[in-house]
Amino acid sequence: MKLSILDQAPIPQGSTSTDALQFTKELATLGDKLGYHRLWMAEHHNGTSFSSSAPEITIAHLAAQTKQIRLGTGGVMMMHYSPLKMAEVFKTLSALAPNRIDFGVGRAPGGDHHSIHALAQGKAYQPNDQYDKLATTLQLINDQKTNDPLYNQVIAAPHEVALPEAWLLGSSGNSARQAGKQGVGYSFAQFFNGEMSKEIFDTYRHYFEPSYFMPHPIISVSYAITVAETTDEAEFLALPIDLARLFLMRGRLPQTLSPEDAQNYPLTEMDRAILAKNRSLHLVGTPKQVSNQLLREKEAFGFDEVMINSNQYSFESRLNVYRLMAKELLNKPATN
Repeated sequence: MKLSILDQAPIPQGSTSTDALQFTKELATLGDKLGYHRLWMAEHHNGTSFSSSAPEITIAHLAAQTKQIRLGTGGVMMMHYSPLKMAEVFKTLSALAPNRIDFGVGRAPGGDHHSIHALAQGKAYQPNDQYDKLATTLQLINDQKTNDPLYNQVIAAPHEVALPEAWLLGSSGNSARQAGKQGVGYSFAQFFNGEMSKEIFDTYRHYFEPSYFMPHPIISVSYAITVAETTDEAEFLALPIDLARLFLMRGRLPQTLSPEDAQNYPLTEMDRAILAKNRSLHLVGTPKQVSNQLLREKEAFGFDEVMINSNQYSFESRLNVYRLMAKELLNKPATN
């Protein structure tokens, strides 16, 4: 099984945005050494919990720090950007790091309505044309004429460069169908809502049309994962992440609590019920337990790759998750 990394550059309590991005460099270097297939940076706006607001800039820097791991965006929130700008950015990245760049896009805003309007400079935006926008961007990346007269008189520079892999993020059958029809990879965010199904993946494969970006269908699934040497330790480290999801459901997105503070956080019976229900969105246990579950789900649902999202309070605990999972599934010894 291919293992990859989805990083949001989280900012735990007591840390800074600069700390988070410096840690991302450490994570990329470790992933490169351990044999992780790719690292994607998310895009988040108008908050103090994540530092990853400009993933295309971060991966440019990480490309210079690593040797073989693929780097990409999980994803660029395309509603905010021109197809020409996206094409030029990713062609530039691909020219600088040939065969290592992924162009991953999503339809979500990556922020609240204030950030949506600010990114649009207060102008009206069209959230319903995003599949057409993706098609236009792919044509520009591939040095083709588009179906949109607005872009038919422009060339996305640099011209004739190695093309990146292209991916569409999603969690619905509609996104799966569009990913297939446009000939790109499909990345399913299982940690968003836990509604993965074989039917969604079969839809993607049914509609898939080979393209320059992806000659055959590829599905990756992103999981929130916390592992440790013992189940009790994993549960201790996982509670702050579970609480963060609870807070998000109630319209709050504070910085991640320490495990100690999380243990002392006052919970109502309703809170505990919600935490228990949400546990299906967060794989917690020993490396063997979690790896076995991933292998079972890979067999049951038929995906190709797992992306690990690990947002522990401690940077060292986060690194250790990736070490332990690589040791279990990639047969790579833990390394610093």
